[in-house]
Amino acid sequence: MEIKPIKTETDYQAAMKEIERLFAAVPDTPEGDRLEVLTTLVEAYEEQHYRIPLPDPIEAILYHMESRGLTRCDLEPFIGSRARVSEVLNRKRPLTMAMIRNLSKGLRISAEVLIQPYRAMKSAA
Repeated sequence: MEIKPIKTETDYQAAMKEIERLFAAVPDTPEGDRLEVLTTLVEAYEEQHYRIPLPDPIEAILYHMESRGLTRCDLEPFIGSRARVSEVLNRKRPLTMAMIRNLSKGLRISAEVLIQPYRAMKSAA
């Protein structure tokens, strides 16, 4: 396979086959260099054509808590009272800009994720 920009799905599939063939190539060899270049081209193509959507903000917070062993109490400095944390996590209160800033800075959760609109529970009124 000739190395060239990946412009079509056919080019992408051919590059993937070649990467599979070269997968065990030793780094800093001609085959290893070829694998590295093809991988870079495939990553660029996938970034442009197979973009993964950002996660739901509340799901991202819950994942962050679970993966780091945090409790709801640990969110209080960033969101507010225990009741406020509960309301946010149960989708009864939206995240405010202040909460988003605090969570982003304090827990290093991407503001890009937190600022997205998300599904909230409708109150029974």
